[in-house]
Amino acid sequence: MAWHAPAWLVMALALPSLSMAADFPARPLKMIVAFGPGTSTDLIARLLAEKMSASLKQPVIVENRAGAGGAIGTEAAAKAAPDGYTITLGTVGTLAINKTLYRKLAYDPVADFEPVALVGSTPTLLVVKADAPYGSVPELVAYARKHPGKVSFASAGSGTSGHLAGALLATRSQADMLHVPYKEGAQAVTSVMSGETAFMFYHPTAVMSQIKAGRLKALGSSAGERSPRVGNLPTVAEAGYPGFALTAWFMVAAPKGLPREVMARLVDASASALADPALSAKLLEQGVEPSAIPQPALKAFVADETRKWADVIVAANAVID
Repeated sequence: MAWHAPAWLVMALALPSLSMAADFPARPLKMIVAFGPGTSTDLIARLLAEKMSASLKQPVIVENRAGAGGAIGTEAAAKAAPDGYTITLGTVGTLAINKTLYRKLAYDPVADFEPVALVGSTPTLLVVKADAPYGSVPELVAYARKHPGKVSFASAGSGTSGHLAGALLATRSQADMLHVPYKEGAQAVTSVMSGETAFMFYHPTAVMSQIKAGRLKALGSSAGERSPRVGNLPTVAEAGYPGFALTAWFMVAAPKGLPREVMARLVDASASALADPALSAKLLEQGVEPSAIPQPALKAFVADETRKWADVIVAANAVID
């Protein structure tokens, strides 16, 4: 006959966790960013962390853990205690792309995380050195075809949206282009400015200042349609590649298994931060369009995005062992 714990014992065991949830947060929180300082994800995380700190009445400290296309830092977040004190600002790469991209991944973006809030989305911009010998996407493709194997594109790491956008352009244009992944986005941007690599797709957050300073020029946008937020640039689709519509996004996520009260507190703090007009204005300045998707719909959103990017990965033949 199976033994069942008496009701009083079950309640007694539950009381400490209930008390901890009610007191949350009682100490500083850690927001893991799976990319280096100065990257678009890092900049957005710091803006968001400041606003969440005010709402939670506790510091939210950004911790950078870069490497492996965001897999290292995201694995650390997935394996953290599900108590609300460790969260991550995930990206389309870490929370959707990596599931298909890597044959072996130490975390499951769907099974190991609970979406908290979608911060917003942004196209990536195709940027080249300011004095590059091409001034449009068709000219870049023509140059690559004329110099097979001599045109390389940088990215913030294998599996990032920038990597896949570049790989998809190479596949769709049938041009021989070499992918050069860097550990951090800032290193990739520097490589394009120096001419070490020919181009990259990257978030406006991280390249707009260099464009304004005349060190980079933008040839196009990966979005499905033009946006005044990024200077009304022509899209890659307009350049002769219909259906080329890739946008990146940023999402606060927590390890699966958080107490309901703790999750509710994080959702409220994120919503409060994102409702702040000052934060919205700063996001828009960086080319990030704030999200209107409510938290209960985020699981379905991630599932849809995972399927969409899986198709891109297969088309670009970009699976990594």
